[in-house]
Parts: sequence; structure tokens; C-alpha cells
Amino acid sequence: MSLKKAYLIVILVLLADQISKIYVKTHFMHDGFTEVFSWFRIQFIENEGMAWGTKIPAWLGGKITLTLFRIGAVGLIGWWLWDSVKKKQSPYLITSIALILAGAFGNIIDSVFYGVIFEHSMGQVAEFSTANHYGKLFEGKVVDMLYFPIVKGSDGNTLFFNAIFNLADAAISVGVGILIVFNKKAFPKAE
Repeated sequence: MSLKKAYLIVILVLLADQISKIYVKTHFMHDGFTEVFSWFRIQFIENEGMAWGTKIPAWLGGKITLTLFRIGAVGLIGWWLWDSVKKKQSPYLITSIALILAGAFGNIIDSVFYGVIFEHSMGQVAEFSTANHYGKLFEGKVVDMLYFPIVKGSDGNTLFFNAIFNLADAAISVGVGILIVFNKKAFPKAE
């Protein structure tokens, strides 16, 4: 696979991710939702930390440490993509890396810029604003919106798959899934 094709994957995933996040951020109040099916909702939340809202403690630098770590990781993943294309590695591997890179970069955009380009979303629909922004550079919140409450208990609470995520997270998960399921094709042994 060529570097152009790999970058096309990154750009398309990144555009879909950012368009969906900006739409949700500017059309939903925090915790607002639209039920698409009984098993699928568009539900707007913001994540200040890592997966499932895990945060880095303040004494370790908090949000800025997480954002700087993400930027470093994206640099390494970008190099891995370039190196894999240069070495003519498997298309499975290159596609996986491109998806992971796009997802990681999509969440970095939120973390770096959203705090300084959007108003807060609590009790109101956010608008683009540089005067009334909700945070600082490198301290933005990641927008999540895809919710699949597939199995609910008798009290209505979700028992299975209660995570709310975004397209960037999905791209990362699909990329990792391809590496796991197609491991032998992604990392063929030299003959």
C-alpha cells in the first residue's frame, strides 16, 4: 500500500471524526441524546481523561501530561506508518496503523484545541467562541457520542456495553482488532 493511500485513510477518518464531534458539540447540550434505535443512541458527553474517563492525577501533571503523551504517541505511530510503507509491509498492518493514527490524532485535536474554540456545554448548546471558551490550550475535553446500550437490566440500567465513545475511538479499536484477528497476515513470517 502506498503512503498516499494510507494518508487518505487517515484524512477520511479524521474528517468523519471531527465533523461528527463538531456537529454533536454544537447541536446537543451535555448529556443530551437522540435515540436512533432502542439499542443505539447519539448521547453527548465530554471526557476529560483517557478511556472510561480515567484521569492522570494532578501531581503527575494531569491533562497536560496526557495531551503531551498523546502527541508523542502520535509522532511514533506516524513514524511507524511511514516506516511500514517504506518497507512494503502488509496492507493489513498499514491499514491498522493508519486507523490507529487517525483515531489518536482525532482525540488530540479535541484535547489541544476544543477548550479554546468552544463555549462550555453544561445547560446550553456550545458555540464556537474564542472570548467565552471553556478551557485552556492543551486542556480541552474529548467529545464522545456513540452509545450502544445493548442489554438492559430490569431497572433500565445498562448491563452490557455502557461505554460512550467517538469515531476516533472506534478507528483505534478497529485498527487494533485487525492486528489481533489478522495477526499472521499483518506480521507475516519471512521465508
